[in-house]
Amino acid sequence: MLPPAKGRAGVVDFVVACVDEAGANPCPPVIVGVGVGGTAEKCLLLAKEALLRRAGDPHPDAEVAELEAEMLRRINELGIGAMGYGGRITALAVHVEVFPTHIASLPVAVNLQCHSVRHREATL
Repeated sequence: MLPPAKGRAGVVDFVVACVDEAGANPCPPVIVGVGVGGTAEKCLLLAKEALLRRAGDPHPDAEVAELEAEMLRRINELGIGAMGYGGRITALAVHVEVFPTHIASLPVAVNLQCHSVRHREATL
């Protein structure tokens, strides 16, 4: 839970710090799912749901898509690289999902997914 005064820059810094702290543990290059807003529980769900989007597809909202691009650039500047051996690609994509929240809180959740991105969809 971030203080609301941290704003957009605080959200970006927090997400980048989470990836930096994880280092090679999630087997980079990773897909980063980020949830912003709602309650703490809703925020965690948003971070999981963000990973269900096709890898690399930008958010339909231009402002959120710009946020994703900024986070991806900053994460790749960390230089962690594939499997933590260094390099310019630490993340393949950053997907952000947002939800309205109370003015007195700024929930942010980060979920790191392995590069293999294994999931299946079915329409019934």
